[in-house]
Order: sequence, then C-alpha cells, then structure tokens
Amino acid sequence: MKVLKFGGTSVGTVESIKSVLEIVKSSYEKGEKPLVVLSAMSGVTNLLTLMAKNAAERKSFSEDIKLLEEKHFEVVKQLIAIKYQNPVFTKLKLMLNELEEILQGVYALKELSLQSKDLIISFGERFSNYMVSKIMEQYNPEAIFVDASHYVKTDSNFGNAHLNEELTTQLINSLKHSHADKLMFVTGFIGSNDAGRVTTLGRGGSDYTAAIFGSILDATVIEIWTDVNGMLTADPRIVKKAFSLPVLSYTEAMELSYFGAKVIYPPTMIPAFLKRIPIAIRNTFEPDFPGTIIQFETDCTQYPIKGISSISDISIINLSGSGMIGKSGFSGRLFTLLAREQINVVLITQSSSEHSITFAVNPSDAERALKLISSEFELELDANKLVMPEVEQHLSVLAIVGENMKRTPGMSGRLFAALGRNGINVRAIAQGSSEFNISVIISKEDLAKALNTVHDAFFAELKKTLYVFNLGTGNIGSTLFKQLAEQHDFLLDKNDIEIKVAGVANSRKMLFDAEGIDLNTWSENLEDNGQVADLSSFVEKMKSMNLPNCVFIDNTASKLPATYYEDIFKANISIVTCNKIANSGEYANYKLLRDTARKHGVDFFYETNVGAGLPIVRVLKDLMLSGDRILKIEAILSGTISYIFNNFVADASFYDVVKKAQALGYTEPDPRDDLGGVDFMRKMLILARDAGHKIEPSDVDLGAILPESCLKADSVDEFYTELLKADQYFNDLKERAAAENRVIRYIGKLEDGKVAISMQMVDERHPFYALSGSDNIISFTTERYKERPLVVKGPGAGAEVTAGGVFADLVNVGAK
Repeated sequence: MKVLKFGGTSVGTVESIKSVLEIVKSSYEKGEKPLVVLSAMSGVTNLLTLMAKNAAERKSFSEDIKLLEEKHFEVVKQLIAIKYQNPVFTKLKLMLNELEEILQGVYALKELSLQSKDLIISFGERFSNYMVSKIMEQYNPEAIFVDASHYVKTDSNFGNAHLNEELTTQLINSLKHSHADKLMFVTGFIGSNDAGRVTTLGRGGSDYTAAIFGSILDATVIEIWTDVNGMLTADPRIVKKAFSLPVLSYTEAMELSYFGAKVIYPPTMIPAFLKRIPIAIRNTFEPDFPGTIIQFETDCTQYPIKGISSISDISIINLSGSGMIGKSGFSGRLFTLLAREQINVVLITQSSSEHSITFAVNPSDAERALKLISSEFELELDANKLVMPEVEQHLSVLAIVGENMKRTPGMSGRLFAALGRNGINVRAIAQGSSEFNISVIISKEDLAKALNTVHDAFFAELKKTLYVFNLGTGNIGSTLFKQLAEQHDFLLDKNDIEIKVAGVANSRKMLFDAEGIDLNTWSENLEDNGQVADLSSFVEKMKSMNLPNCVFIDNTASKLPATYYEDIFKANISIVTCNKIANSGEYANYKLLRDTARKHGVDFFYETNVGAGLPIVRVLKDLMLSGDRILKIEAILSGTISYIFNNFVADASFYDVVKKAQALGYTEPDPRDDLGGVDFMRKMLILARDAGHKIEPSDVDLGAILPESCLKADSVDEFYTELLKADQYFNDLKERAAAENRVIRYIGKLEDGKVAISMQMVDERHPFYALSGSDNIISFTTERYKERPLVVKGPGAGAEVTAGGVFADLVNVGAK
C-alpha cells in the first residue's frame, strides 16, 4: 500500500480537489490500495486560530463561522450530486454548531487554553476529510472518513503533542484490520491523549500523520502532494533558476528542511527513517511530474551540492569574556538554560580560544534569551568575566547542503569566493563534522543576492546571469544593445552566460527592470516609461536593487560618471568603460580606482580606452603577468589621425583631407579635438600607467600636428581658414617625406618611463609604414619580442568595434 498526503493548497478549491480525486482514483485503480491523509482547506487553520483568539478577546466570530460554512458548502454544491448533498450538509452543519458552542465557551470564559485551541483548530481537518470522503464515495463506495484523533495517541502537550508509539501502533493496526478493503480518508495533524482530549502534532503535523500511518502499516512509499515540483535547489520565489531535485537522502532532506525548505518538516521523516520507507514529494497541479524521492541512500550526482536553503529572519547573540576560557561545563550551562525555556538554537559557533560563543535564535526568542543569560550569569557579568551580550537583528542564515560535499576539497572556498565577490559579509560560520552542511549568517538585505550568487556558483551547468546597468545610449550604447540582443542565444549556448540589462540611462531618461529590459524595444520603453535622469539616483538605485554579478557600463565621454567609480566599486559592482577620463586624470585617482576594485574583488575593464576593439590593454597585461619586461611601446592610437595621414598623399591637400574626414564622421565636430593630440595623449598615458609607470598628464611630451594659428582660431570656420593658409607647411612635409621614400605618421612612444608623441617620417622598414585607412597599430618591444616586436593592428574607431570591445570586456567579467 501507499500513503497519499495532500496539503492545504491541494484541497483549497473546487478545481484542486478535482485533481486530488483524480490522483486518488488513479492510484486505487492501479491496485496500490492508498490511504489518504488530508490537511484542512488552505486558509482554514489560520481562520480557526483567528476565531479562537477573537472569542477569547470577546470579539465577534459569527461572520467567520458563516465564511467557513460557505467555503465548504460551495465545494459540496459543485462536487456532490444534488440527491446526495443533504446528509453531507447536515453533518457539516452539526460540526459547525459544535465548533460554535466551543467558541461561545471561550467567549464566556474570556480565556483560550492550549487544550481549547487544539480542539478548535482540529475542525479544519475534520471538515475537509469528511467532505472529500463523501465526494469520493460517489465514485467509490468504499471511501470512508477516519478521525485520526481516535487512533493517534499522544501525551497532553497540547499544541505540540508527542506520540505514544505503542498504543498508536495497536490502534492503527486494528483500524486496518477492520477496514482492510476501505479507501480511508484520514485527518492529518490531530490526535488525542489518554483522556480522549484532542491534541495537535505541531508544525508539519499532517505530514507527520502520514508518516505515522505509513510506518505502522509498512507502506511502500509515502507521497506528500503539495503545490511545488518536489524539493528544489533553492527557494524558487527568490532564485528563478531553482530546479527540482530528483533524489535526496534522508540526511540531505533533513538538512534542507531544517534551514527553511517548507516542503517537508524534519519530524515527518523520523517514522520513515526507522522503516527506510521512501518519501515522494509531488505536485498536485502537475501530477505527471516525478517530483523528488527521499530515500535512505542516494548515488553520487554531478552537482557538488544538492541545494541551498535559508532562514530569512534570524537573530544572533554573542557571549564573550575571559571567564569562559577553560571553564568546563560553561556551554552546557548556557544551552541547558535555553532548552529549559523552550528556546530553539538554530546555529552555534565557538572560537577555538573558547573566548566567545555565538548562537542564532528566532527573533521572537532573542530578548527573552538575553534576559535569561543576564540572570543566569549575573555574577560573571558583575565581575567583568563576561561581557554583556548584545542581540544583532535583521540577519539570515544561508546553508549549502549535500552528501557530495563530504571530503570534497574546495566547497568552502567556492562558497566564500562567490559571497565575497558580491560584497556579502559573513557574520558567522558553522559546519558539522559530517560535512553535509555549511551554514553562514549574513545580512538579511543580502539574502536574495546571496542565494542567486551561490546558486550560480555551485550549479555549473546553469547559466551565470550578469545584471548590467548601462550609462549612455549614443552610437556605442545603442550598438552594444543590438549586439547583446543578436548574441543572446550564442552566449547562453557557448559561454553559459545570460546578460540582462537591468538599468539604462542617458542624459534625459533612466529606466530599471530587475527581470531585464527588452533590448528590442529599449528605446521606446525608455522614452515612454523612463524617469527623469539623474546620475546620483541611477547609481543609488543600482546599489539598492542589490542584484548579484552586477556590472556598471559607462558608454559616455562625460567627466561626471568617473566621480562615482570608487563608490560603485565599494558596492562590489564591476565596471566596464570606454570612457578614458577616469584612467587619464591624476595618477592618484588611477591608482585609487585599481586598489578599490582589487580590495572589493571586482573587475575594472577598459580595453576600449586605448584601441577601441583591439586587444591592446589585454596584451600588455598578459605580457607583464607572464613575466616579460616591456622595453618600448610605439603606437598610432587615433583612427582619425591615421586616416588623415594615410590619405595625405599625391596631390591631396591637408585641408581637403581633413574636410573629407569630417564629412565621413571620422573627426569630432571640431577637428582640433582629434588633431590636437589630447585624446592620443590619454591613450598613451593609460598604456604607460598599465606598464607600471607613475606618470601624470603633464609629463607627456605632446608634439603638435597643427600650427599655433590653427589651434588658436576662435571657431571651426576660422580654423579651416587658418588650415588653408598652412597648406604650404603641410605640402613641404609631404614632399620631404616623399623625397626620402618615407611617410608621415603621428606616433606615440613609451621608453625608459617617458612618453612622447610626435610627427615622424618612417621608411618601409618601420612596422607603421604600410598602415592604411583608419587603422590603429601598436608595437611592443619586450625581452621576449626584442628582435621582432609584437604588433597588434586593426580598426581603431567606429561604434561597431568599440561596442564590440565593451561586449568582450563584459563577457570577461562573466567568465570570472
């Protein structure tokens, strides 16, 4: 036989009860001889509890009685044929009258004892089981209602009664013998003491009832039918990627259940443990889904852990002082005191010096625990041998669980690395010698981020999610969004990375969505639904959303975003930027940003600061990481200047080439922003700093391209007038270069810790001689590449390649 237990949501509505009936009928027709245990309809136990409380406070409960009657009568009207309804209505009405009389007694006495409360809330299970048994009787005349209070015998600890195993075993075996061919619907949650007074079995009581009957009757399996697909790797309300676990051991299930998994309650399993009866967790609303089997032993799985569980609200108390050191029995004295007062200790950790003990309790018990400790250890506190303990509130427990963790190196490291990288501070740690569980206490506000972060870290075949907050929606920003949308599936398939743009802003509007902004309609959405843009508010909102694996992308050329970089790093958010300003200002700020990023374990990627999409910064860092020594760097790092000099040949005038470059969009609106060399200088400055040199912008020897008259012109039009006047100057340069079989190049050079940028004439032996179009080029001369320098060459400008460089940096963050 098997035991089928259905929770409150499974019998909460007409439709869900229909599903229950189909499941029971299917099992019966397969010859599995099920015994069915039902909880009260969802919400009924809470309603009964409220009615009892109101009665004790002399408040009216008559409307709630009517609500209770309507809730059950409506089910009868819809699921029982009219000709069979009256007897059922009559029986339910009699039970409702009995309930009302009890409540009237509580009302008159103005007192609610635990015994009275147990009796009142027992009606929920009695209503549901009687009603459903009568519905089933229409299809199977062998269906009968069984009040478990006549068979489950307990002590008189009302509210959380303990089982009298011997007597209960006798009575249940007798029940089975006398009703061997019946389809029994048994009330969960309730029992009775030796005097026949109704008791309740405490939290998870209906599951416990199912386990008791299953154990005594040697069931082949105990099926717990609920509203989720078994036990999941994490809370699906918080971790959207959580998935159902096919198999768990008893120990793993106990650990997960203790730390917050509400699907099953640990005492439920004890009778099953003793008989090694499997427990199946199934979904009433998806009966074809296999759910989770909990059994005595399981095989090793591909996952290093089985699940991540949590308790969302916990308090910790830290007791410390010299009076604890070497003091035998101190811990026993402390925890005996708490146990005597029914204060449950969730987690304990003690320093090896024995100087302190930290333990976690439910917040509702914290202040009481503090008073008890103050009283019990009054002498030690007065003598300053103990420090007055304090309660720390607003904390949570996160636990990773799994038998595969045992004797597997690196489990703790992976856990703490994931938490640390996301700025989640661990307040206390506990691990049992069984190695089935590592528990940490963290801030409550970090729980959602921690659960998602740890889930990504341990379930490697799942996709890591990056949450992006993008500033700037011009050519580069909009092109990046297009690339992200196009490459979404490829990233998932080949890189196991999912990128969600959770925030976007430009100079006018900003928009947020933790589930990810649709990159196909982002522009319209930003325009229609965006808030008024404010950079400070954008950064604060990004921090307050507290998402895991966050990346801030600066796709602007503005000075203002750089002033927030340090604050963003301190929030454990990585930065990817094509904005050069932060890296090319004062050296002290450059160093501060790197030190801050390193301290907080986040990334700072800026490949596009130097060569757009070319891997220049990465090549430099790889050379240095591998132990190579940089002797010299030469570079052309302006696509605009490269285009101008590559086209300043034959009969072309410098004036005409600059005009054409501006018409093609290669220059800034004022060409002097490019030809002045300041942008080039910033790029060389960044390279020099990354190569290990402490250098300021003023240390760069910046040679001029333009005559002074061009630079000092009052407007762009006047600039072109002056440039035309300088035609002879540039023609002389061109003719001299041609006479010597050379070409003009504007080259930056880093050597001996000094940076110089100047116009040069190079011959065909120089690697920059054959440069074409708007390409950038860089030459690394190192100890390893001394005779033949390492050269990187390619497009150095354009929205596509720059956005591609930002994209590559973003993927590199995800690869960490």
